[in-house]
Amino acid sequence: MPRYRLTVEYDGHDFVGWQRQDNGPSVQAALETAIAAFCGHDVTVFAAGRTDAGVHAAAQTVHVDLAKAMPADKVRDAANFHLKPRPVAVLAAAPVDEAFHARFSAVGRRYVYRIVNRRAPLTYLRGRAWHVVPPLDADAMHRAAQALVGRHDFTTFRSVQCQAKSPLKTLTALDVTRDGEAVRITALARSFLHNQVRSMVGSLKKVGEGRWAEDEIAAALAARDRSRCGPVAPPDGLYLDAVLYAGDPGAVALTAGTA
Repeated sequence: MPRYRLTVEYDGHDFVGWQRQDNGPSVQAALETAIAAFCGHDVTVFAAGRTDAGVHAAAQTVHVDLAKAMPADKVRDAANFHLKPRPVAVLAAAPVDEAFHARFSAVGRRYVYRIVNRRAPLTYLRGRAWHVVPPLDADAMHRAAQALVGRHDFTTFRSVQCQAKSPLKTLTALDVTRDGEAVRITALARSFLHNQVRSMVGSLKKVGEGRWAEDEIAAALAARDRSRCGPVAPPDGLYLDAVLYAGDPGAVALTAGTA
C-alpha cells in the first residue's frame, strides 16, 4: 500500500487532543474521517506525537497508507476539502517509503510556547497564548532555563500520568526570547515526557515574575520531585512547531543524542 507523509496544522482549542477518544472530537478522528471520505476505505493515521487537549500544531507530521496511489497534491487538496469546517489543514503531502514512520523515524521535535505579557486582555489570541499580566524578565527566564539543557532526570517536570518508562530525557535547547509584549519559549529534544514543556514553562514564569530565584530551577530539577514543580502552564500557548527527520536541517545534533 502506498504511504504518504502529511504535514498538518491545527487549532487544538476545540479538540480533546490528537488521539482518537470516546469523550469528544480529536484531531486524529477528524483527519481519518476526511481521508476515508475521498479514498473510499478506512484508514489509520499515525502521528509524530500526541498533543494534549487544547494544544496546537504548526507542523505535526503524520503518515497514512492508502489502497492505491494518487498524486500527492490530490491527497492534500481532497483531505482539506473534507476537513472543512474543522480547524485542521494538511499543508503538504508527499509519497514516502514504507520504512518511514511518523513517530519512530523522527529524530527531534520542537515545541514553542507563546506568552502575551500585558495588562490588556487577549482578543484574537484568546485560547492561543497564555495571558500573563505581571511583567516578566525574559532574560532571567532564559538564564534559568539553561540548567534544564542536557540529559537529566525530569521527574520534577513530568506529569504523574506520564506513561514513559524512564524520566531521563535529553533537552537539546530551551530558549526564552521577548519581542515587545510577546515572550516565546522554544524547546528542542528528540522526545518529551507528558506535560514536560508546560511544566518547565510554568516554573520559568515564576522566575520571570521574580517569585523564584534563577537557581531554583536547577534545584527543582535536582530534587526529582513533582511537588517542586511550579504551576503547569495552560495548553493554550503550546504549539508543536516542527518534527525533524534524518537529513532535515538542524537534525544532525539530535541524531547524535539520545532520547
